[in-house]
Amino acid sequence: MAEEIRVRFAPSPTGYLHVGGARTALFNWLFAKNKCGKFILRIEDTDRMRSTIEANKAIIEGLEWLGLEWDEGPNVGGEFGPYYQTERLKIYREAAEKLIAEGKAYYCFCTAEELEEMRKLAAEIKEAPKYDGRCRKLPEAEIEELKAKRKDHVIRFKLPAAGETVVSDLIRGEVRFENDLLDDFVIIKSDGFPTYNFAAVVDDNLMKITHVIRGDDHLSNTPRQILLYEAFGFPIPKFAHLPMILGPDKARLSKRHGAVSVVAYSEMGYLPEAMVNYLARLGWSHGDQEVFTREELIEKFSLDKVGKTSAVFDIEKLNWLNGQYIRKALPERILDLAMPYLEKTYDSLPAMAKNKNGLDYLLKVIKCLQDRLIIIPDIVHLSQYFFVEEIEYEKKAAEKYFADPKVPSILTKLKERLQKIEPFIKENIEKVFKGLAEEEKLKLGAIIHPTRVALTGRAESPGMYEVIEILGKDRVIKRLDKAIHFLVR
Repeated sequence: MAEEIRVRFAPSPTGYLHVGGARTALFNWLFAKNKCGKFILRIEDTDRMRSTIEANKAIIEGLEWLGLEWDEGPNVGGEFGPYYQTERLKIYREAAEKLIAEGKAYYCFCTAEELEEMRKLAAEIKEAPKYDGRCRKLPEAEIEELKAKRKDHVIRFKLPAAGETVVSDLIRGEVRFENDLLDDFVIIKSDGFPTYNFAAVVDDNLMKITHVIRGDDHLSNTPRQILLYEAFGFPIPKFAHLPMILGPDKARLSKRHGAVSVVAYSEMGYLPEAMVNYLARLGWSHGDQEVFTREELIEKFSLDKVGKTSAVFDIEKLNWLNGQYIRKALPERILDLAMPYLEKTYDSLPAMAKNKNGLDYLLKVIKCLQDRLIIIPDIVHLSQYFFVEEIEYEKKAAEKYFADPKVPSILTKLKERLQKIEPFIKENIEKVFKGLAEEEKLKLGAIIHPTRVALTGRAESPGMYEVIEILGKDRVIKRLDKAIHFLVR
């Protein structure tokens, strides 16, 4: 029977779910789904100084917004819980005591002053600071005496003195680390909490994690973790370290490159499916394909198509993708997403949304403008002339399309013909425009362009006939009258 693939996303709740963390979660999720395996969420909250309830909530919200449902973890449960590391302290203590009993770890009573002295000596001889192992061979009696005095202590892993540790990475190939460049690192801190490397190894083993897929900033941790796996006699999972995400300036992605919280992108008007598609393409590719359904991502995802070089976060590419997904979405969904922005801007919207005619009008506006949206808040500017009674003419548009002295006459004739239309629908409106152009021996644009400025105040809009139908006869006639008076005054 084939081994069940089990991967985990293990964020520390010391900040929001940022783009890099979200990409890591997504790659784990896609790998698990592709292999019919399990995706586990584990919260590594042992940093008591920096972990917060708010950050934990934001991580959960970010994963939920992206649709990355976990098979085991907080709010879901599972046979290998609990899934918060602060609820697993007894497990770590027992694991550390096991290593001590086997001579693979030891109690260290060195003070902060002694450790600082070691760092200074290393700096003087231009070597990397390392613990000198002075507590390795403390007699048992002295250890018990120091513990009885309640002297602060940590537990250190007893590192092999020589040799090398080889990381067989599924993305980077073999990466070798000399053991003598490492030191006897701490596995249990003086407050009884485990260090990251130790807790991760214990948990990954107990949770039967088969593949550890994470950012390449963790690559330097991997030799220490492999040494711990070997000391425990645990099976070593396969490692895959993802390339870093850089900003457009090729520096490490940070707040100065824009929003870094995934939830912030939701608030900015991006669709989750667009963000998932975009994150998947940050470091992974499948030929020249750019747009993927979630099902296609699951089907096509594999670690051998993850690149080794850093990916660059390009907001223009995300914008393009978001526009693609907005076009495909149901207008009703886009209306739901757009309403908070519209209601905040236009006083008439809340009342309009409460009756069927108002909702029908709103939906027509969305359908008309949907292909022009890049992010949801764009609807506010694009739809203005649909929701205000008095429009202003953009200076350049008026100068360009109101300049011809024939325009007042054209708009007057158009107004007279539009007044007679019944029903006031796009097909009949189009006939009026084409008939007038033919009679006046004008190109259609000579009528459409000044009409657009008269009705919207702008040089650009969706199809003129559709806009006129949505605005309705009364509003169209009123705006044409205003434009005619503006031109002949």
